[in-house]
Amino acid sequence: MLDGAMIVWFTLTGFSVVFVVWDSLFNGVTSWVQRIAWILVTFYTGPVGAFFYLLSCRRPLPGTHDAFTVATWKQSLNSEMHCLAGDATGIVVAASIVPVFGLANGWDATIEYLAGFVSGLFIFQALMMIGMFNGDYWKAVRKTFFAETVSMNMVMTGMIPVMLILGTWWPGSESALSPEFWFRMSLATIAGGVLAYPINYWLVANHLKHGCMTLPDADKPAVRLGHTSSEPSQMLGHQHMDHAGMDHGSSDGHHDHSMMMKDLPKAQAIAWIAGTYVILFAAVWVTNFVVPVRF
Repeated sequence: MLDGAMIVWFTLTGFSVVFVVWDSLFNGVTSWVQRIAWILVTFYTGPVGAFFYLLSCRRPLPGTHDAFTVATWKQSLNSEMHCLAGDATGIVVAASIVPVFGLANGWDATIEYLAGFVSGLFIFQALMMIGMFNGDYWKAVRKTFFAETVSMNMVMTGMIPVMLILGTWWPGSESALSPEFWFRMSLATIAGGVLAYPINYWLVANHLKHGCMTLPDADKPAVRLGHTSSEPSQMLGHQHMDHAGMDHGSSDGHHDHSMMMKDLPKAQAIAWIAGTYVILFAAVWVTNFVVPVRF
């Protein structure tokens, strides 16, 4: 029964990835950072990722992408894809390697967390968003650290219990050479995406993290709904606008920079980070009652 379910899942995943790649090449109007994120997330989550791609990112018709993606919940989904793609990639790579060392499952989870954090922050956040910070990589690291940390912690809150429980209960799912491993990681990534969505919604709604960005002039964006790209060459001469539809510029169509990303006061940022760690540790503690977490 389970083998049959995996065959169906991997078949749907194959079609989903092909579709998102094709659409990214021939219908994409976002930066390649965003497109790669959706491709990777679809690779890990199969038809679930493709469904949400259709729902929140793919332009239905030329000239409609800005209006289609303007809702905050869609902006939040697109924003989360950066984190989920980077975190899941690091976690999957680590999870495919650590079993050869024969470590306790607690150490496995710790290494996977660190790998996900490194991949998410230093590649999919800072490196990919360097254009928003005038090419200053370490400034990009500093500016994206808060959003990546709280989002990553919620991703892992969903992923760790699934990975640990299924890894123990499902023989053969620890090896990256087995289909069970990839099915287990797909389920874990979906769980992580679900748990991380609320914090990403909060980040985007409070302008602490960017949302979906249409490349300038790529889709002839509707008046007063223009988005800007995070890529260096496309940032020049373009200004930020509120994705909720509020124009903070003058009546002649010129806009100010009032909707640039904000920073939380340090004390509040530390409190939010600590809170997400508490939630993550609570998830591990609860998981320990189902599958002993050992170090």
